[in-house]
Amino acid sequence: MASTILQTGTFFGFSFDEPVVQLAMAAALGLFLGLEREWSEKPAGIRTFSLTCLLGALFTVIARETQYGALLIAIGGLFVISQSVLIGVQGLLPSRSTDSLSLTTSVSMLVTYGVGILVASGFVLEGVTVAVVSSTLLVLKRELHEIAGALSREEIQSAIEFAILAFVIYPLLPTGVIEVGPVPFEPRIAWLMVVTVAGIGILNYALVRSYGGRGIAVTGFFGGLASSAAVVGAMLDHVDQNTEAAQYGVAAVLLANAAMALRNLGIAVAFTISAGTVLYGVVAPLGVLVVGSFLIAWLIADWNQEIEMEFASPFSLQNALAFGSVFLFILAGSTVAQAEFGTAGLYLSALISGLVSSAGVTTSAVLLFRAGTIGSSETVVAILLATAASVLVKVGLSTAGPKPFARDVTLWSSVLLAVTGLVTVGVVYVG
Repeated sequence: MASTILQTGTFFGFSFDEPVVQLAMAAALGLFLGLEREWSEKPAGIRTFSLTCLLGALFTVIARETQYGALLIAIGGLFVISQSVLIGVQGLLPSRSTDSLSLTTSVSMLVTYGVGILVASGFVLEGVTVAVVSSTLLVLKRELHEIAGALSREEIQSAIEFAILAFVIYPLLPTGVIEVGPVPFEPRIAWLMVVTVAGIGILNYALVRSYGGRGIAVTGFFGGLASSAAVVGAMLDHVDQNTEAAQYGVAAVLLANAAMALRNLGIAVAFTISAGTVLYGVVAPLGVLVVGSFLIAWLIADWNQEIEMEFASPFSLQNALAFGSVFLFILAGSTVAQAEFGTAGLYLSALISGLVSSAGVTTSAVLLFRAGTIGSSETVVAILLATAASVLVKVGLSTAGPKPFARDVTLWSSVLLAVTGLVTVGVVYVG
């Protein structure tokens, strides 16, 4: 609703191009930004922030009608900077020693001035976005400090390498489709997929690292997104030491399968939306696997049980390049298999490759679909075969544990795969 209003440029019949609307919105966003500062009892609060944002909008509106508009905005900026410096210096005074340098408040005021300029310049959505993100950063001060303080040197290095992967290499890649032998290839889309898979791993590593001991949902599901093999390994150790926890271990493995299926579903849908033809066929089968896994896990285990899991950082530039290499190998193999042996070759390649990386098969199948090499039905079946192969890998790993654990993992995984298979037949071949 809010997004539609901002994109259409009207609100209750008033256009965002009208100066009075821009000024009112700037004042409101300033109030919003000043709420946290006021609540934290900082030197500048709601009134100061609202007036600062209003000042930026006012000078911008005036600047549109005068010859020296840019100079006026610059003067306003210098005024805000000087005020910010004064607030920062106050932190050095003995009576204000608890306020430190108030650097966050000083920078926030400058951001607020910029928000006013954005809104009055017609960039309403951008201004609102900056205000919301800035306010979120202010509110999450404690959590952000805790996360940053707990990072190891290796994790910081991983974050830097991921930034290089996402923001430096991507713009250097050529756009469009290129032919690499018999393989149609979109370098930027392929790299974006690698970045997406790596980003999912990092995000969920952070979640498990922070909340991993707080229940099966976090341990199994988010752990499965970071490393499903690690989930199975942790469950094997746990049930070996405590055979009464077998059902808990089974539930965690099922949730890891749900996470893997949901990741593949996200990749399949997100990267076909931009191609103009959404791969709707994967939604029902993978949705059944995700929902079914959650339902069974909820029925057979107490979600309040806790277990600590140790994860190595899932990302490094070397690992990302290794995944990219596996992904390219799967892409080439799938293309050759499909060209030489038709659809059967594609399916066999997807099943075998899924034992190694279902994400790699999913990204490869989506790229082939985007290039027009394979149809939607073939893409759906290939993704589902790779997903099934990943489930079977966990079934195989579970056989190293106690018999009740291995038996139940095999039973419930077989039931879910059977139902998913029936839904797939209905979607692909009947519907």
